Amino acid sequence: MNLHKKKKLPFKLYGAILFFLVCGGFCVAEISSVSRQSSRAELENLQSALERSAVHCYATEGVYPESLDYIRQHYGITWNPDKYVVDYEIIGSNLKPTITVIPLQRQEG
Repeated sequence: MNLHKKKKLPFKLYGAILFFLVCGGFCVAEISSVSRQSSRAELENLQSALERSAVHCYATEGVYPESLDYIRQHYGITWNPDKYVVDYEIIGSNLKPTITVIPLQRQEG
């Protein structure tokens, strides 16, 4: 008697395992896609919020904000400095500043 005889797995079990691996791969790909879309939306929302705050400041105070710190303090706009760098170029108190949000991690998509 051979007690160490290997049992073969039925073909249907291999098919089921393959099916679950493929489904898992699709799930991971979809989660990654949603994450990229979320990051892109976050970047666009930050850019838009900064620009709206600058325009709102001009409309209410007659001048554009003198710095990003002014926008943070008076308009409550915040962001993660480990995730984004914000470039704020002042042209003049009566000219709209150039605001650029730069992601520190690669934005795909």
